[in-house]
Amino acid sequence: MPDGPSLWRDRNFTVFWASQTLSVAGDSFALIAVPLLVLHVTGSVAQMGLLTGVASAASVVAGIFAGVLVDRLDRRRLLIWCDVARMALYGVVPVAWAFGPKIWLLYVVLPLSEAIGMVFQVAYVTAVRGLVDADRITEANGRLSATAAAAGIGGPLLAGVVAGWFGPTAAIAINAASFGVSALGVLLIRLRRQPAPSAEEADEAARGPWHELLAGARFLWRQPVLRALTVLLSFFIFLTLGLTDVLIYHLKHDLGQSDGAVGVVLAAAGLGTVAGSLLVGPVRRRMGFGASWIGAIAVAGLAIMGLGVSTGVPVAGVTAAAYLACVSVAGICSMSLRQQVTPDHLLGRVTSAFWMTHYALGPAGAAVLTWGAQHHGVEVVCLLAGAACLLIAVAAFFTPIRQQNPELSAATG
Repeated sequence: MPDGPSLWRDRNFTVFWASQTLSVAGDSFALIAVPLLVLHVTGSVAQMGLLTGVASAASVVAGIFAGVLVDRLDRRRLLIWCDVARMALYGVVPVAWAFGPKIWLLYVVLPLSEAIGMVFQVAYVTAVRGLVDADRITEANGRLSATAAAAGIGGPLLAGVVAGWFGPTAAIAINAASFGVSALGVLLIRLRRQPAPSAEEADEAARGPWHELLAGARFLWRQPVLRALTVLLSFFIFLTLGLTDVLIYHLKHDLGQSDGAVGVVLAAAGLGTVAGSLLVGPVRRRMGFGASWIGAIAVAGLAIMGLGVSTGVPVAGVTAAAYLACVSVAGICSMSLRQQVTPDHLLGRVTSAFWMTHYALGPAGAAVLTWGAQHHGVEVVCLLAGAACLLIAVAAFFTPIRQQNPELSAATG
């Protein structure tokens, strides 16, 4: 059992936890509002996928530099400035839209916001280590993920209602305000002081910026489990990044549902993320890392196939929930393992290198998935994507991912 006081009594973690939960609830408004805004103006799911792809590409590019920024700058200040910048960017959209639709503006705001969001997310991962003791990291990750998912349930529901009553731009304005809440929460906490640079780190910095940029990638490549995870998850994101757009298109185009119904389905699906976050701890303890991760990817593939053949809102919601539960289990397992085996001075760059590689194929995948859904139908696309996810799970059996406790072998290796 972990030593020390409970996380419930940790003021720093509690403030961070509460503010990030509210921020995630706000983020879910943009998740609904931006695709609806594009769909209302253009009527094209391909346009939705293109915007998703461009924004994801900006995130990948930012990932090249995010790790170095996080490992070299004050992480708390960096988190605050990222939130302030995103608040300003999203705040521009409802103001500009008041004078008429401007799709081009979304191609400016979303890529910039996603790039800044990549820096924030890398810093966020390192902040957890700066908030809690090492033996509390898994508990902290699970709690942050579970409550963020719970906020994500109410968020899409409210977003659908707000978008239906007041328009998608009102939902985007709420998202902008949520970044202000997040910035305030980070302002009120204190992270543990980062250790002074070691001789190895000083030598690393002296070799130049490119050496620093590649340090995270080199660490990922030297760790057999992290290397295999990075490769397989890159293919997984290619197959799944555009699924939210496809689901919204399926509900609106194929099933003829309202904006409010879209919010209800995504809110119900969010229950899957909550369930996965709450179950990942006991599942990993009982089954081990390998079985947990591989099983989650396999079931996710089956859920995607089920989504493709769904003919009603209830089935779409259940299959989406099953998919998100499995993504949550696999994602928390993967993130916790990286935090467990990566030295603190490299954690930002390793996280950045992982996400940059992980999302590299995502933009193309989102464009292909949504284009396929529009031209060949949601059923065909989901059946093919789900079958490919099953192949990823099979491939993982032949890699070090299958180990029960890879963090132990990494610590002694």
